[in-house]
Amino acid sequence: MGDDSEWLKLPVDQKCEHKLWKARLNGYEEALKIFQKIKDEKSPEWSKYLGLIKKFVTDSNAVVQLKGLEAALVYVENAHVAGKTTGEVVSGVVSKVFNQPKAKAKELGIEICLMYIEIEKGETVQEELLKGLDNKNPKIIVACIETLRKALSEFGSKIILLKPIIKVLPKLFESREKAVRDEAKLIAVEIYRWIRDALRPPLQNINSVQLKELEEEWVKLPTGAPKPTRFLRSQQELEAKLEQQQSADEDAEGGGDSGEEVQQIDAYELLEAVEILSKLPKDFYDKIEAKKWQERKEALEAVEVLVKNPKLEAGDYADLVKALKKVVGKDTNVMLVALAAKCLTGLAVGLRKKFGQYAGHVVPTILEKFKEKKPQVVQALQEAIDAIFLTTTLQNISEDVLAVMDNKNPTIKQQTSLFIARSFRHCTASTLPKSLLKPFCAALLKHINDSALEVRDAAFEALGTALKVVGEKAVNPFLADVDKLKLDKIKECSEKVELVHGKKAGAAADKKEVKTGPGRTAASGAAGDKETKDTSAPKPGPLKKAPAAKAGGPPKKGKPAAPGGTGSIGTKNKKGLDTKEIVEAELSIEVCEEKASAVLPSTCIQLLDSSNWKERLACMEEFQKAVELMDRTEMPCQALVRMLAKKPGWKETNFQVMQMKLHIVALIAQKGNFSKTSAQVVLDGLVDKIGDVKCGNNAKEAMTAIAEACMLPWTAEQVMSMAFSQKNPKNQSETLNWLSNAIKEFGFSGLNVKAFISNVKTALAATNPAVRTSAITLLGVMYLYVGPSLRMFFEDEKPALLSQIDAEFEKMQGQSPPAPTRGISKHSTSTADEGEDAEEPDEGGNDVVDFLPRAEISDKITSELVSKISDKNWKIRKEGLDEVASIINEAKFIQPNIGELPAALKGRLNDSNKILVQQTLNILQQLAVAMGPNIKQHVKNLGIPIITVLGDSKNNVRAAALATVNAWAEQTGMKEWLEGEDLSEELKKENPFLRQELLGWLAEKLPTLRSTPSDLILCVPHLYSCLEDRNGDVRKKAQDALPFFMMHLGYEKMAKATGKLKPTSKDQVLAMLEKAKANMPAKPAPAKAASKPVGGSAPAKFQPVSAPVEDSVSSSVEPKPDPKKAKTVGVSSKIKNTQGKKVPNKTGLKEDDDKSGPIFIVVPNGKEQRMKDEKGLKVLKWNFTTPRDEYIEQLKIQMSSCVAKWLQDEMFHSDFQHHNKALAVMVDHLESEKEGVIGCLDLILKWLTLRFFDTNTSVLMKALEYLKLLFTLLSDEEYHLTENEASSFIPYLILKVGEPKDVIRKDVRAILNRMCLVYPASKMFPFIMEGTKSKNAKQRAECLEELGCLVESYGMNVCQPTPGKALKEIAIHIGDRDNAVRNAALNTIVTVYNVYGDQVFKLIGNLSEKDMSMLEERIKRSAKRPSAAPIKQVEEKPQRTQNISSNANMLRKGPAEDMSSKLNQARSMSGHPEAAQTVRREFQLDLDEIENDNGTVRCEMPELVQHKLDDIFEPVLIPEPKIRAVSPHFDDMHSNTASTINFIISQVASSDINTSIQALTQIDEVLRQEDKAEAMSGHIDQFLIATFMQLRLIYNTHMADEKLEKDEIIKLYSCIIGNMISLFQIESLAREASTGVLKDLMHGLITLMLDSRIEDLEEGQQVIRSVNLLVVKVLEKSDQTNILSALLVLLQDSLLATASSPKFSELVMKCLWRMVRLLPDTINSINLDRILLDIHIFMKVFPKEKLKQCKSEFPIRTLKTLLHTLCKLKGPKILDHLTMIDNKNESELEAHLCRMMKHSMDQTGSKSDKETEKGASRIDEKSSKAKVNDFLAEIFKKIGSKENTKEGLAELYEYKKKYSDADIEPFLKNSSQFFQNYVERGLRMIEMEREGKGHIPTSTGISPQMEVTCVPTPTSTVSSIGNTNGEEVGPSVYLERLKILRQRCGLDNTKQDDRPPLTSLLSKPAVPTVVSSTDMLHSKLSQLRESREQHQHSDLDSNQTHSSGTMTTSSTANIDDLKKRLERIKSSRK
Repeated sequence: MGDDSEWLKLPVDQKCEHKLWKARLNGYEEALKIFQKIKDEKSPEWSKYLGLIKKFVTDSNAVVQLKGLEAALVYVENAHVAGKTTGEVVSGVVSKVFNQPKAKAKELGIEICLMYIEIEKGETVQEELLKGLDNKNPKIIVACIETLRKALSEFGSKIILLKPIIKVLPKLFESREKAVRDEAKLIAVEIYRWIRDALRPPLQNINSVQLKELEEEWVKLPTGAPKPTRFLRSQQELEAKLEQQQSADEDAEGGGDSGEEVQQIDAYELLEAVEILSKLPKDFYDKIEAKKWQERKEALEAVEVLVKNPKLEAGDYADLVKALKKVVGKDTNVMLVALAAKCLTGLAVGLRKKFGQYAGHVVPTILEKFKEKKPQVVQALQEAIDAIFLTTTLQNISEDVLAVMDNKNPTIKQQTSLFIARSFRHCTASTLPKSLLKPFCAALLKHINDSALEVRDAAFEALGTALKVVGEKAVNPFLADVDKLKLDKIKECSEKVELVHGKKAGAAADKKEVKTGPGRTAASGAAGDKETKDTSAPKPGPLKKAPAAKAGGPPKKGKPAAPGGTGSIGTKNKKGLDTKEIVEAELSIEVCEEKASAVLPSTCIQLLDSSNWKERLACMEEFQKAVELMDRTEMPCQALVRMLAKKPGWKETNFQVMQMKLHIVALIAQKGNFSKTSAQVVLDGLVDKIGDVKCGNNAKEAMTAIAEACMLPWTAEQVMSMAFSQKNPKNQSETLNWLSNAIKEFGFSGLNVKAFISNVKTALAATNPAVRTSAITLLGVMYLYVGPSLRMFFEDEKPALLSQIDAEFEKMQGQSPPAPTRGISKHSTSTADEGEDAEEPDEGGNDVVDFLPRAEISDKITSELVSKISDKNWKIRKEGLDEVASIINEAKFIQPNIGELPAALKGRLNDSNKILVQQTLNILQQLAVAMGPNIKQHVKNLGIPIITVLGDSKNNVRAAALATVNAWAEQTGMKEWLEGEDLSEELKKENPFLRQELLGWLAEKLPTLRSTPSDLILCVPHLYSCLEDRNGDVRKKAQDALPFFMMHLGYEKMAKATGKLKPTSKDQVLAMLEKAKANMPAKPAPAKAASKPVGGSAPAKFQPVSAPVEDSVSSSVEPKPDPKKAKTVGVSSKIKNTQGKKVPNKTGLKEDDDKSGPIFIVVPNGKEQRMKDEKGLKVLKWNFTTPRDEYIEQLKIQMSSCVAKWLQDEMFHSDFQHHNKALAVMVDHLESEKEGVIGCLDLILKWLTLRFFDTNTSVLMKALEYLKLLFTLLSDEEYHLTENEASSFIPYLILKVGEPKDVIRKDVRAILNRMCLVYPASKMFPFIMEGTKSKNAKQRAECLEELGCLVESYGMNVCQPTPGKALKEIAIHIGDRDNAVRNAALNTIVTVYNVYGDQVFKLIGNLSEKDMSMLEERIKRSAKRPSAAPIKQVEEKPQRTQNISSNANMLRKGPAEDMSSKLNQARSMSGHPEAAQTVRREFQLDLDEIENDNGTVRCEMPELVQHKLDDIFEPVLIPEPKIRAVSPHFDDMHSNTASTINFIISQVASSDINTSIQALTQIDEVLRQEDKAEAMSGHIDQFLIATFMQLRLIYNTHMADEKLEKDEIIKLYSCIIGNMISLFQIESLAREASTGVLKDLMHGLITLMLDSRIEDLEEGQQVIRSVNLLVVKVLEKSDQTNILSALLVLLQDSLLATASSPKFSELVMKCLWRMVRLLPDTINSINLDRILLDIHIFMKVFPKEKLKQCKSEFPIRTLKTLLHTLCKLKGPKILDHLTMIDNKNESELEAHLCRMMKHSMDQTGSKSDKETEKGASRIDEKSSKAKVNDFLAEIFKKIGSKENTKEGLAELYEYKKKYSDADIEPFLKNSSQFFQNYVERGLRMIEMEREGKGHIPTSTGISPQMEVTCVPTPTSTVSSIGNTNGEEVGPSVYLERLKILRQRCGLDNTKQDDRPPLTSLLSKPAVPTVVSSTDMLHSKLSQLRESREQHQHSDLDSNQTHSSGTMTTSSTANIDDLKKRLERIKSSRK
């Protein structure tokens, strides 16, 4: 007992595992008791036993096992967690229980299995039981079969999948064990009970005896449909219902459902597919082409055997079908035709839907073959076409069938009609919509009048079938003109028809119709999504009436497509003849007179043709009265209008009579039953008068009335043809205008676009502009309805016309067509039915599609072309594709028959050459547009292969494929794509690219569909595998698509589909399903069917036709508030009643009044209350990935209290245009309702986040525009965003920063920027940081850039939570796979580095080697030293904008004197980054020390030569010393202003755009005020240099910088150009510009004009126009010598430079020509000597021969013209002006001038001696003058040269002494100011030396003359440094310059003799040469620096007086300062 007591103490679960059987037995018994006691199925107790249950059932001891089984059964029944044990327990039962001898054990085993099925684990149980059938032990097999049989018997075929069981049945029947065979027989009988005959085909091959036995058993079975007796847990309620109502057939939905399910089991589904393609005989394709018919027969028989397999595996049957089609179509042996038809039948039956893609090719061939008379052939063909019909839809083959209907052969007509009749039987009311019925009925109605009886009978049968299928209501409108006899015949046929096929497809179809209207119809519809509008059609009567009743009043008012249609669309209502088209025979004039006299006064008829107009007028008045009083039934319209047309008729000369006459026509048309016959009588006259000034309006009114009576389409066609058959242009243009208005009034339905287009083309070609204008207006109106496709018809028009048409179309863009107001007969009865109405818009849409003339291109798709496309050589393949593209392009719109093209193109989709793949995709895109909705039939054979291309590894190929698929889907709708297994097969492929693209596409398309084919479920298993794909993007896309799959399939189906997954996967997927369930969007509301084709089923371009329905409420109500209010409410409610009440129905009269009040109502504490509610979780927190309905509803409710009702309706309208309206209103009210806006800010921002999820760009742009204004307002109001507002808005705004469109990204960045003014940057930071985690690379990059901007602007404090963490996050992106992201991350960190220095590396932490090296490289490249601190360490309300404005206003306030102090102010605010950042610490002066430094100055100087002095000349801007404000002595206004201007000018060339713009603004301010403009004098060159340096900077740097917004650059350009224009309008200033500067300026401007990048920008053209204007100003206002000289040098340079473009030289020459034109006026102000020198140099560089070699002859012509003009103006005197040329022989100038003079003299005939003498004396005079000039030129040359400058000055001094009256002025006058000063100083120095003054001692300072060098006078200009060719000068020049300065200051220079003063200042004596402006800038800057220093010293020495004789300023301070700075430079360099 010791042992016993041991185990007795153990807990139950341990007993169950004990090795002693008794312990286990005891354990199982106790467990059983415990299990029975636990009431809660979710109790934790159950989990203890989770792992033990398998042991319960597999116990090795039989007795114990029995008890274990009992316990296990109770466990499974009651435990919530039992499902987890299914697999292991059932496999245990199968292997260890079913082999037990005890019957009890087996029973319990079976019970456990059934219990598992009950707890929803049927699939796992069935899987294990099927595995058990492979066991070797027959006992186990028998028990497994028995379990399956019982399960099927109890749970039914809905739960137990029959296919896998049936699959193994034949094997079981072959078993050697009788018991197994018997059990197999029993289960076969059970299966038969559920699926009846569907079981026969799979068992046809079993032993015949067994089959016979089965047949006997099957016969005994009861015929009633079986019902399940046991239900799953989830169906237990149904079980309860069943118990209550035993007769539950109709009422219990469960019974009904399973009944349907029974019928829907299809034998085909139970069969195994057989692969036959590989089994075809090897020589099949040769044999089928063989000449001997026997061989062909053999080949066909081989196929026939193969296709007898009832189910065939999918594959590429294109070649086989092609071969069979050829036999059917072309084989002469009819026996083979029949055989081929049988093969096609077999293929269609075996492949079912998969054969659909080939149907379109085969149907026309079979139909045409019906001409064969032999019954067996006809029968075979009938079977074939019937089988093929079942594989496709009527919609897809309708075109082919209708085409054959017009065949002349009666047999073909008969058989086609019979085929249509048989096809109709398969249809339901929903799959046979009006749009499809209409063309078929039209064709069949022709046949019922056919001469052949059999054709008539067949047509009657088809129409009868249609009548039976869709009901009389739908067909009657098409039978309006059929006489009674025929109508009766149709009805008789209809009664005989039995819709056998329909019932077979679903016996419950009729019953089900009632319950599941919309769902089923949409799914089964052959018409695709386009027809989902008919959902109300199949509903039974009572349901239909309800909506109509609700609508109240005639519901036709707001329908766009209500009017007309050709034929009898207007005859929708069957009440009486009113609405039918009135048909009337033509009456003779006698009859008319008789009828007219019966209703008109006799005098009236007599006076009609009176010669007195007054009598005629009186007669007309009587006529009118009579007509007005007449009753409609009595009015003989034709008789009356014929009376009116009686002589003089329409030739009436008196306009009053004519007006009356036309008015009467309108009255008759309105009041009578006006027929087309009557219309024919008057229309010609009306068209004749339409252009009449006085009668035109009456004529138009009459035409409108006729259009209303006889339908616009017919009237319009008549009127147009009449107008264009006459010559009067006025009539033509007015007719077109009338038609434009009529279309707007009547709508577009039924109009014949083809006919119009030819007339419009005639009108466009008219010579009269009015006709052309009217035609273009008409096109605009048509565009509203037809869409962009209209343009395709006019592409061959002249470009000018086309641009006008485009402009008109652009005006119409975005507008929706107005709702028709006419055309619905007013007297029509208002019993129109809702079902019909709902469809009408679609008809309109279809009509437009139908009107487009489609070309037949199949004949162009030749076999040569097809073989070209498949050629081995890619170039030939490309040629083939090019040909196809051009064929489609030419045809514009094409018919669906494209021959062999699909197969050929399909081959190219997997071409190895990716370029060809892309080209093929482009062709397919073209094809979709060209073919329109008919492309549907190619979806399977061409569309699905495009989807395969989505798996391509190349991004661009995938993008092209996606665009193509979208283009196709737009035309076809989604139904075709989702039907069948094709899509699921694609998704099955384990290609990550394919999966992610396809899932992304589905996620985009599924939400727009109202229903989907059931085949969508096939994609689900693959969707689940995508959820666990290795690729993250695939997983993401799968998760995104999940809610949309669920939206269509429902959670239950999706959850059930997880059954086949592994347990781990299943749990994960179920969790995702739960999550998706929460996000599942609602299906689109059905009412949208009335407003726009769902899922893009009709091509987008035709959508506008039906769009107005949405607007009809407002458009029909607002313009004329109607007292019949009920009617309008009816319209609105009828349109909107099913739309989820998106727009309220209360559209009343008050609409206009309501709009006057405020749009935002201030609710006290409203915002606070909303925040509290959100905090307290009373409402949903604004947080979602896509906005769900409940969020939108919640926002609507919250807004209702504080937003005007009408605005809210606009805001939540379903049409985006209303959103645009709402935004426009909000923008208008922004300023006026600040309080309201701030009060509702949280709601406004939330509403705007919803707009971010819209796909419409215009709304998004408008929303961003509004946000910019909003945040500007908030910042002005100093408002701070609350946390709530920020968190519900910023994350969604940041999503948009990743938009592909630049303009949107730019706007978002601007908004983020402005937000920092109302929300702390540090709080913005985390939101933006979150944005960097996005999947969208653009978004990551932009967010990183924004982070960089934040750090740059606000310093490191913004980095949250800590700089370290933030930087680590940012640094992660250095390794991003996207280049832009990497760059952005690096730039951001570099920005931080600039602020924070090397500490950055510590903060970042460890980076990979690669990333670190990239970062270091970038930091090196950026080459910025870390600045001391960020510019603005501001947190709240940063000063981004304030600084700029303060700086900008600087110059506006006071006069020029004030400028400098303003400047100091601006600087001290450190508003300028330039001032704050670029001046490094070493260069900032210690101003206090300078101020107090009065100590003595030591004189020893460092050796300057040893240092590199380049740094001194760097443009370093030193902030002005604070001294200014303090020192009372500094009153020298002029130099003060000068230094301020210098400072501002230096900023013009800044690389920071804003800095430059500010500086320019300030200068502009000065230039615009006449009194201040003078301040700029002396600074012009300096300013121009800075300006063109900025131009160069923009050209080379800014324009290339993609990050820079081009708007900024345009702004900068306009500032520069504006400034220049201001400057060059002030002549005195303009003349100061020197040659060199002008040359560079012109170079910059011309380069700018030629910059193609500018032209591409929006305002680029404007910039270029302004530059043009500026160039003209420069040419006119500058110093004429300087500009002419500059242009000549520029031309020379441009011709020399190889890189220069010919266009550049051309523009320079154009400038020269303009100068030449100005010469007559300016010749006297020009220094001709200088100009001729320039020309001489030019001709020296470009001798005549060289010029002639130029590509263009312009240079030589330009030169000749210039010289010729000079000669003409100056005459012989011109030769006196060659003084500056040293060696005249170097060029041909002199000879050329002489030739010209001689020529002109010859012409004037003055060859007299006197002239000769004069000439001689002139030459003598010239030679003496020339000698003097030569001597002076030589001296000046020396002065200008490096070596001889001293010698030259000495010689000049001597010369002046000798010839005191000698004039050296001409030589100095045109040189630069600097040179003049230099010469003057030099002469003075020599004078002083000669007079014994000797050397100046060092201590005494500098002479007053020297002061000139230090303090720049306002007139001093920049010295020209360089040589003639403008080469750059090295540092040596500056060293020389420094030496001069030192010498002037009395300092020793070593090697004094070597020192030539100011080397190479000029290379020709008095010739100012053109030099490089950079050098000039350097020299100017050095002057500027000198002037600065001078100011400081003049402050220090302010007590010393200035006198001309004594030395005033001590130079020591100057030297000391230089010394200090040099030391600093040295130390900083170390």
